[in-house]
Amino acid sequence: MAGSLGFIPSLCFCTIVSIVYRNKVMELCRKQGMMDMKEKIMRFMQGRYGVDQLGSFLNSVLLVLIIVNLFIGSRLLNLFLLLLLIFSYSRIFSKNYSRCYAQNQWYLDKTSGIRKAFGKQKAYHEIKKDYHIYKCKQCGQKIKIPKGKGKIIVTCPKCGNEFQKKS
Repeated sequence: MAGSLGFIPSLCFCTIVSIVYRNKVMELCRKQGMMDMKEKIMRFMQGRYGVDQLGSFLNSVLLVLIIVNLFIGSRLLNLFLLLLLIFSYSRIFSKNYSRCYAQNQWYLDKTSGIRKAFGKQKAYHEIKKDYHIYKCKQCGQKIKIPKGKGKIIVTCPKCGNEFQKKS
């Protein structure tokens, strides 16, 4: 109660001074208000599980299904969305760490293969930004060569075969 009463004098002060220094003070008041709200949310979330990988996945699925439901308009999908939303937010606001952690571990175990495949593809494309990747014609060994070096002779580290490539 006392925290909410402290807001009123600061609002009055901001209003009076804003007549003189309108832009700067209003920006400061908006920032102060946002910081107070952020602190309140942080205090509320203390001791709660929060968002993890499963929660992010559930929220993403919810967003996609809501967009799909805008076009379909299914009552059954509405019910499913409501149940999924309740489940997702009950996990976020839950104080039962062990149950939520176990659910997240189950999700991570079931999706590990897919995540590894996407991780390898991402790493491959990151490497391709700075390197050319060539295969040795004799042994099939992959060799990465930095881009922008012109024509160079590449020596395979596995079999010693030499070949000329443009980097």
